[in-house]
Amino acid sequence: MAGASSLGIVVVVLALIGSTQAQLQMYFYGTSCPKAEQIVKGYVKQHIPNAPSLAAALLRMHFHDCFVRGCDASLLLNSTTGQAEKNATPNLSLRGFDFIDRVKSLLEAECPGVVSCADIIALAARDSVVTIGGPFWNVPTGRRDGVISNITEALANIPSALSNFTTLLSQFNNLGLNTTDMVLLSGGHTIGISHCPAVSPRLYNSTGPGGIDTTMDSEYAENLKANKCKTASDNTTILEMDPGSRKTFDLSYYSLLLKRRGLFQSDAALTTDSTSLAFINQLLSSPTQFFFDEFGKAMEKMGRINVKTGSEGEIRRQCALVNS
Repeated sequence: MAGASSLGIVVVVLALIGSTQAQLQMYFYGTSCPKAEQIVKGYVKQHIPNAPSLAAALLRMHFHDCFVRGCDASLLLNSTTGQAEKNATPNLSLRGFDFIDRVKSLLEAECPGVVSCADIIALAARDSVVTIGGPFWNVPTGRRDGVISNITEALANIPSALSNFTTLLSQFNNLGLNTTDMVLLSGGHTIGISHCPAVSPRLYNSTGPGGIDTTMDSEYAENLKANKCKTASDNTTILEMDPGSRKTFDLSYYSLLLKRRGLFQSDAALTTDSTSLAFINQLLSSPTQFFFDEFGKAMEKMGRINVKTGSEGEIRRQCALVNS
């Protein structure tokens, strides 16, 4: 009886460990594919200096992947009917799919069927940010790839540029992320670019004079209308999310928020909550290294969202296709 009881305790403990993604570990491929992380880093260091804007693209890809079904590379899957995550409006402007595919090809040549596409996204995002001078963070590995990708789930779960604070926080909380995580992860916009549809409603369809959102600095808004988004229907012009500092991973993004010069409604929303605003001020009054350290912790936490490990999912042979 005691033995059965002890066995039950062991099962419960193991179940608890499993629920906290204990199978993710540093250097998961240390034995099965020892050169895996070096191969990813090598490819990143070879190519990102020539295309530094891809760092922001890969960081965004990691974020969008983790927010739908967890960090399982479901974002990479193709659909013959156009119903996959990558077909959802927030993902239509994503870049970097070819980059991930090329890294996957190198890893398949080294260790066939071993390294997941989900881990490649996580590692490539980190290594590319480091390569452009941004923060380092630990990337425990062992994620497995999902086999389901759904456009509706992407539309429902990826935070919108037009969202208010309450909506944003609810989406982050649903995934185990808190207010400070949200402020920190939004800081990735320091190297971001966007297009006019994400901001045009703030310039043309708001309640202020000339249709401008009253929560946006009027001079900044008029400049955007005069020089960037000249019509409400412009959907091609590229916008810097951190003008003048887009190529540098720094605190400038947060300074702009306090000047009411955040590009998105979701950026501006971060200043409408007392806890969020206090943390922005803490970041700005601290050394940049504090931001780097805290951003890294938030990224590692995000990278653990609903991961598939053990026998869940699969290791895709091609990132855009489930194994037949």
